[in-house]
Amino acid sequence: MPAVIAATARFSRKLPCGFALCRSVQFAATFLCSTAVWAGGEQTLEKVVVRGTVTALGISDAASVGTVTQKQLEARTVYRPGELLESVPGLIVSQHSGEGKANQFYLRGFNLDHGTDLRTTVDGMIVNQRSHAHGQGWTDVNFLIPELAKSLEYRKGPYYASEGDFASAGSVSLKYADSVAQGIASIGVGQNGFRRLLLADSPTFAGGKFLYALEGLNNDGPFVNPDQFRKLNGVLRYSRGDDANGFNITGMAYKAKWNSTDQITQRAIDIGLIRNRFDAIDPTDGGASHRYSLSGAWRKTDETSNTQINAYVIDNKLELFSNFTYFLDNPVDGDQFAQPDHRRTAGLSATHTRRVSGLGLDSENTFGLQLQTDNIFNGLLNTKARQTIGVTRQDHIVESNSGVFIENATKWTPWFRAVAGLRGDSYRFKVIGDNVYNAGTATATMVNPKLSLVFGPWSNTELYVNAGSGFHSNDARGTTIKFDPRTGDTVNRVTPLVRSKGAELGMRGNWLTGLQTSLSVYQLDLGSELLFVGDAGTTEASRPSRRLGFELANYYKLSNWLTVDADVAFARARFRDCDLSGNRIPGAVEGVASLALAIDNQGSWFGAAQLRYFGPRPLIEDNSVRSNSTTVLNARIGYRFTPKARIELEGFNLGNRKASAIDYYYTSRLPGEAASGVDAIHFHPIESRSFRVSYVMNF
Repeated sequence: MPAVIAATARFSRKLPCGFALCRSVQFAATFLCSTAVWAGGEQTLEKVVVRGTVTALGISDAASVGTVTQKQLEARTVYRPGELLESVPGLIVSQHSGEGKANQFYLRGFNLDHGTDLRTTVDGMIVNQRSHAHGQGWTDVNFLIPELAKSLEYRKGPYYASEGDFASAGSVSLKYADSVAQGIASIGVGQNGFRRLLLADSPTFAGGKFLYALEGLNNDGPFVNPDQFRKLNGVLRYSRGDDANGFNITGMAYKAKWNSTDQITQRAIDIGLIRNRFDAIDPTDGGASHRYSLSGAWRKTDETSNTQINAYVIDNKLELFSNFTYFLDNPVDGDQFAQPDHRRTAGLSATHTRRVSGLGLDSENTFGLQLQTDNIFNGLLNTKARQTIGVTRQDHIVESNSGVFIENATKWTPWFRAVAGLRGDSYRFKVIGDNVYNAGTATATMVNPKLSLVFGPWSNTELYVNAGSGFHSNDARGTTIKFDPRTGDTVNRVTPLVRSKGAELGMRGNWLTGLQTSLSVYQLDLGSELLFVGDAGTTEASRPSRRLGFELANYYKLSNWLTVDADVAFARARFRDCDLSGNRIPGAVEGVASLALAIDNQGSWFGAAQLRYFGPRPLIEDNSVRSNSTTVLNARIGYRFTPKARIELEGFNLGNRKASAIDYYYTSRLPGEAASGVDAIHFHPIESRSFRVSYVMNF
């Protein structure tokens, strides 16, 4: 997606910032946004505007990267904060439990579970939590405040030297604004117990800006056992300067608790055990969490160089109670289990980019360092109604890593430029558990090359060739394990770091007035798939895999009052080894599509509508069981009473479709069933039709 681009730049290109590339430095010109223009010499705005529309030509290193602007984010209708990420073409965000739990993510043929292989950062702070009690890469974005989002940058594939762990399918970097244009006071009410209050402003203070935001929310959802999702959320930020030269210091605090209606099976409704698809088989499931962080960023830019430093500390805590198999393992007390996780994460990233000229060529060399350490206490407990009745394992994990990268970007001719990078990562896993046989230390290193070739533009068209390798880390406990803590059986250890290899061909063009189109065709191989395990509620390392697919994204500004986003994506995901069970990857997304309309500048009225299609997926390796597709329509309409007062009405699932947010196929047991249980589809329903109204005042 395009962003506003500065009028003049002698030589500028997107540059690193934090754990993801900020791609936002401008030499010899004033920054107006987070995306700059490549230019070998003088470059004016007219050269990056095609028939009145700001274009991504000359900016992007691939067809599958983009920036979603603040205005575009504001136009989206989101049921939950995580759905902001659906502004990334081809990305689906869903939920299979209570609202406070981390979302499910689907992209490029992956069921990413709660965040595996999708690297997510907020203001340079990593959100993915490794060696998590519930699942590797746990990505909880419930602390996001949409009104503070300045931009969202996405990059798909393992082609970028600045992107490390979990970035094989892609990365998403969301940035908060240093200030809001006007103070915000918002109150929202809606069906199913929805209540929300927000207060935010950024007054001038001590020569800078002091941003504050406070949010309170309650949401019960349509469930027989109400979610009772309650959260308090706050942000404090002091900043000085701008995107090129300046600094900020930010504190964030989030706390929530909730009940869960975990996925159910249709046979529970058929036999009358539960009333309907919104009922719970174990009504004591649920959880509580908090996230506290302190972060700082510093930036310095001159005509030939840019330096950026980010540092942060995060305290995350989760108490999660789940029951996916009901009475399969314990026919008396039930199969509920707890997965407590408490960690403190510290991270630092630094990048330095310098422009060099010689032999008639302009180049930029970027050097980067990234450090992270996690001090983790987690476990797996057997519980009944949230009371502990047994311990499977408890662990203290210290996981540390360092990453270094170098990247060169050179414009070789007026129609050809290249970006080449090399990244090295080193990991250390230390597990101190309640079972000395499963404790230990493991280390691993990996080096990954990256390359992007860009040709054009010709006739408002640019072509891209991308290739590179990346990785995801496995759970530290799997790198030292010897015996299954449930059964005592001998088990094999997992590879600490699993390599991914990807390649992509892409095209981007501006062929009609106001229309921007990108097309990418890709292949991605993983050395080991991470799969969801129903009876444990975790992910485990599995077989090697390959994905082939394409993505088509369109942004069409039809007039000054109507814009259209239309995206479609398809992926073919298969295991690469031979196995009699089959070669399909359970839960791997195949076809997705979305259509979004935004209307504004129509007097006092404004509005938006979004239609999302989530296609069927294989649920078992031989493809004999598949999920149904899900199509959802959300919309909103608003009216401005004055320039500083407006009212908005949002509607969700307007067609009141009785579809699934997610489907799994595994074995479970209801009371009275055979001890071996029953293999069946288990689903979590999408929310029924509901409406919310918000009154917003600016001051």
